[in-house]
This record gives sequence, structure tokens and C-alpha cells, in this order.
Amino acid sequence: MRSFLVLLTTSLLLKSQCGYAQSDSLQQQINDQVWKPFIQTYNNMDAEGFMAVHSKDMSRVLQDDKRITNYTQYYESNKRNNAYSKKHNEKRKIELRFIQRIAGNDKAFEVGYYKVTITSPDGKVRSFYGKFHVLMRKENGVWKILMDADANEKTDEAVFQSAKP
Repeated sequence: MRSFLVLLTTSLLLKSQCGYAQSDSLQQQINDQVWKPFIQTYNNMDAEGFMAVHSKDMSRVLQDDKRITNYTQYYESNKRNNAYSKKHNEKRKIELRFIQRIAGNDKAFEVGYYKVTITSPDGKVRSFYGKFHVLMRKENGVWKILMDADANEKTDEAVFQSAKP
């Protein structure tokens, strides 16, 4: 009986460790395929590259505005925002921190906070914060953002810093 309990405990421990390893592997895939290019292309004001991490079926939920847009509308909005920032010689930087990351083999859900810092040519720095909810799925073996929702939710630097990079 004791041998059986030791075997059962060992088996459960190994299974739980494999589950974490798989989850870590999925999180690394998501980081490499979505978040790293998301941040890079956002900061570089590259609308085409930015939209490449999004599914063509995606929905963008602007909670504070009570609006939902599709891929084309979100793409056009990004192009306009990028053109404005470039025209005014602004630099911008987005940072993400996470409070929840759930991933399966072909779907993932992540919640966190973002911080966007905009620097004007005169050196004036402004930061904006919010909370995001993202649903992703694998399309042809590559992770894509299927739904991106965000809201201010009284997010500030302290709230942002409380989450995990």
C-alpha cells in the first residue's frame, strides 16, 4: 500500500510539472509570436506589422467608449494614430504587465495592464494606463489576437507596477 501511495504521489507530481512546463512553453510561444512583435511594431508605429499579430477575424473592444470595431476599422485607426504621431514627431513606448495568463494548445486568455509613454519633441513626457483583456487563438500554427479589450479602470503607475512583466 505504501508503495502504491509513493507511486501515485510521484506520478501526480510529474504530471503537474509537465503541465507547468507545457504552460511555460505556450507562454514563451505567445511572447515570441504576439507580445514581442506587438510591442516592437507599436513602438515603431508600424501599422502593418502591428496588425500582423491580429487575426483577420479580430474584434477590438473599446470599453470606455462602449464600441466594438473589426480588423479593418482597427487597422485604419492605427494608421491615423501613427500618422499623427509621426507628423508631430512624437515617440511612444508601450509596456505590458500581466495579472493572468491562461493558455491551452490553441487558445489563450490574458489579462494585464499597459502603460503608453509619449514623448513630444520638446521633451514633455505623458503616460497613459489601462487594463487589457486579450483572447488569442492559433491560426495555421501561429498565435494571433482574436479579441482585444481595454479600459482605463483607474489604472495608474502603482497598479501597473503591481503586475508581472
